[in-house]
Amino acid sequence: MATTNDLKNGLVLNLDGELWAVVEFQHVKPGKGGAFVRTTLKNVLSGKVVDKTFNAGTKVETATVDKRTMQYLYADGEDYVFMDMETFDQITVLGGTVGEAANYLLPEAEATVATHEGVPLYIELPTSVVLEVTYTEPGLQGDRSTGGNKPATVETGATVQVPLFVTTGEKIKVDTRDGRYLGRA
Repeated sequence: MATTNDLKNGLVLNLDGELWAVVEFQHVKPGKGGAFVRTTLKNVLSGKVVDKTFNAGTKVETATVDKRTMQYLYADGEDYVFMDMETFDQITVLGGTVGEAANYLLPEAEATVATHEGVPLYIELPTSVVLEVTYTEPGLQGDRSTGGNKPATVETGATVQVPLFVTTGEKIKVDTRDGRYLGRA
């Protein structure tokens, strides 16, 4: 248990049997009336974002979330198998839990897997990864000065918008948060 004074970004709360991560919080002391804490909470499983206000000093139940660095091993149908780097235990993470991160997962890549009572909640990838372009249309000589973009398929199967000068076989750096091209690797 914690009070609303202990809230900080990233803290996971157990409200009404559901896990909510604190995205943003603000302590407010109006001129009249009691202080309160305005928070933005994100549901850990569904991703739903809500605003919730607590009176100052209210007790809230925190959830224990264990974050470990794990190595991605392989895809097992729709699911993904990760190995704990310290204990070498393997866990299976559902495809829905991995979500869009699957577009940037390569075998043997490291990721942070967050679990609560042994159940995987979400995975966090590094902010950028290096991927090889497996296919892209060739850029035409006259197109280079326009500064346009073209789609490129990378080794994970994801499609990334890249500048016209990028060719098949090149390694590029991609932002895992929004899939943006960051440059050549």
